[in-house]
Amino acid sequence: MGIRDFTLTQENLLKHKEMVLDTISENKKEIQRLLKFENLTYKNFLTPYQKLSLELEFYFTPISHLNYVNNSDKTQEVYNELLPALTEYSTEISQNEDIYKAFKQIQKQESKTLNSEQNKVLKDAIQSFELSGVGLEKTKKERLAKINLELSDATTNFAQNLLKATDAYEMIVEDFQDVKQIPKSDLESAKVEIDGKEVYKFTLQQPSFIAFMTYSKNRELKERLYKAYTTRAPENSQLIENILALRDEEAKILGFENFAELSLAPKMAQKAADVIEFLEDLAKSSKVQAQREFKTLLEFANSIGFEGELESWDVAYYSEKLKIASLDVADEAYMAYFEKERSIKGLFDFTYKLLGIKFKLANTPTWHKSASAYDLFKDDEKIARIYIDLEARKGKRGGAWMNDWVTHHIDKDEKKVLPVAYIVANFAPSVGDNPSLLRPSDVVTLFHEMGHALHHMLSLVNEPYVSGINGVEWDAVEFPSQFLENFAYESEVLKDFAFHYENGEVLSDEMIEKLKISKNFESALGMMRQIEFALFDMRVHMGKKSALDVQNILDDVRENYAVIKPPKYNKFQWGFAHIFAGGYSAGYYSYKWAEVLSADAFFQFIDEGIFSQRISKRYYDEILAKGGSRSAMDSFIAFSGKKPDSQALLRLNGIKS
Repeated sequence: MGIRDFTLTQENLLKHKEMVLDTISENKKEIQRLLKFENLTYKNFLTPYQKLSLELEFYFTPISHLNYVNNSDKTQEVYNELLPALTEYSTEISQNEDIYKAFKQIQKQESKTLNSEQNKVLKDAIQSFELSGVGLEKTKKERLAKINLELSDATTNFAQNLLKATDAYEMIVEDFQDVKQIPKSDLESAKVEIDGKEVYKFTLQQPSFIAFMTYSKNRELKERLYKAYTTRAPENSQLIENILALRDEEAKILGFENFAELSLAPKMAQKAADVIEFLEDLAKSSKVQAQREFKTLLEFANSIGFEGELESWDVAYYSEKLKIASLDVADEAYMAYFEKERSIKGLFDFTYKLLGIKFKLANTPTWHKSASAYDLFKDDEKIARIYIDLEARKGKRGGAWMNDWVTHHIDKDEKKVLPVAYIVANFAPSVGDNPSLLRPSDVVTLFHEMGHALHHMLSLVNEPYVSGINGVEWDAVEFPSQFLENFAYESEVLKDFAFHYENGEVLSDEMIEKLKISKNFESALGMMRQIEFALFDMRVHMGKKSALDVQNILDDVRENYAVIKPPKYNKFQWGFAHIFAGGYSAGYYSYKWAEVLSADAFFQFIDEGIFSQRISKRYYDEILAKGGSRSAMDSFIAFSGKKPDSQALLRLNGIKS
C-alpha cells in the first residue's frame, strides 16, 4: 500500500513523452493477449483491463498538468504531439467490438455473482462503448475516429489561443489616482518600473483583472481592460463553428437528434427539454429579485455621483461600494485575515473536525516553488496525497480546478494503491515580503476545489472505473465541492484560521456575521448570470451552428435572461473554455443541478449541527467513500433518507420566489 511517486519537470519531458507512447503500445498488445482467453471473466479480463488505462493516465496526466500550470513552448509541443496518439488509441479502444462483446458476455454470465461495484463498472463501460459507436458500420466508425481527432485538435487550440491571448495583454497605468483604491497586495503585484518610472501593469489574469475592475474609478481604463478581456482570442470564433459542427455530426452518427441529447445520455438529467425547463423555472423564481438588485445598485451609484446607465465595466466597482455601504463588507478589509498559508491550514483543520482527516506536509518535489504536497491520514493511516498550487503566474491557465491523477484501487498484486489529486487556483501571488492574501471569494474557491479533491481521495471503492469521481454522473460531480464551499463563511470554521497576518487579531464576530450576510449579496443577479451561461450552452448544442447562429443564440438568451446587458462587442463565447475546451459541453447546467443536492445536504448539517458526528459519518460513508460505484441519486438518498428538495437551492441563495 502506498503513493506512486512521480516527478515531472521541463527537463525530463521528452523522456516521459516516450513513456506515454510506450504505454500505449504495450496496452494494445496486452488487450490482444487478454482477448485470447477462452473463458473471459471479470477477474481475468476486466480487472487487468482497467489497470491499462490507469497506467496511461499515470504518465500522461502530469504532462497535461504541467502544460496548464507551467506552460512553455516545450510543454505545449510535447502535449500537442501526444494528443493525436492518445485520441487515436482512445477511439480505437472505444470502438473495439471484441472488447465490447467481452463486456457483454461477462455481464450476461456473471452479473448475479458480481458485487455492486463490478456491475456498475460493466453497466457504465457498456454504455460508453455504445455511445462511442461500437456497433456502427465501418465507414461510420472511421468517420467517428476522424471526428474525435479533429475535436481533440480544435478544443486544444481553443484553450491554447485563450491562454496566449490572456498572457499577451497588458495595460500600463501611470496615474496613481487611477489605482489608489486598489488593495495594497494587489497594487504591489501590479507595480513595475519602466524607463526609471514607477507605474502599474494590469493584465487579463484573474487577480489583476478583478482588482482593477473592482477598485479603479477610471471608467475609460476599465472599459479598455473589459473590452480586451471580452474580445480575447477572436480566432476561436471559427474553432467554435468547427467544434459545434463536429459534435453535431458525431451525435447524428450515433443516432441522437443533437449533441445535447448525446451529452445527457449518461447524466442524471435525460433530456435537453428537462434541463431547459429546470433552468427556466429557476429564472422565474430569481428574475424579479435580480431586477430589484440591479435597480438598487443603479440608485446607489446615482446617489454617490454616477450619472447615466450602469455598463458592464461599472458593475464590479459600484457593487463593491454598495456592499461596503449597506453591509460594511469590503474585500480589502477581509484579505488581511486570509493569508494563503494560514487559510490552507484552516481548511485542513476544518476537514479534520468534520471528517477526521489529517494533512501532513509531504517530502516530495513539486513543479514550482509556490506549490506544496501533503499526505492525508485517517486514524493515523496514510490514505492519499494532494498537491496544492494556488498563486497566479504567467504560463498558468486561468481559473481554478481539481485534477485527479491516481485513483484508489487494488492493484494486480492485491495491494491498495492510494489516490493522488491536484488543486490549482490563480489567487494573488506573494511579492517579496508581502504574502499572498485571499479575497473571501478565494477562500470559497479553495473550499470548493477541496470538496472535489476529497470526493476523489476518500473513495473506498476498489474498482478504478467507479472509484473517486470516476463513474459519477457529470451533473452530480459538483455536489461535494459545492457542499464544502458552503461552510467557508461559518463562524465555527472561520474562528479557527481567520487571523490578521500582521497582528494576529482574530476576525471578529461582527465581521463574520456581515460576511455571512454578504454571501447572498446580489445572489439573484449571480443566479441569472449562471442561468444565462447554462441556457446558451444547452441551446448552442442543439444542432449544427454557424458563428452567426452562435451569436444570435447568445443575443437571444441575453435579451430574455441577462439583467445586466453587455455591450455588443462582448464575445463571451470566444473565452467560454468550460464548454469549448473543457468537459462541460451541454453540461454547464450541472452546476445548478448539483447545487440542489449540495444545498439540501448542507442544511441538514446546519440544522443538526455542523460537526455532528452522526451526519458527517453518513456523508463520508454514503457520498465520499462510495465514489461513482452507484448512481448519485442512490447515494444521496442513502445519506439523506429522501430525495433532494430544490427549494433548498433558493433558500441557500436567499431568493424568495
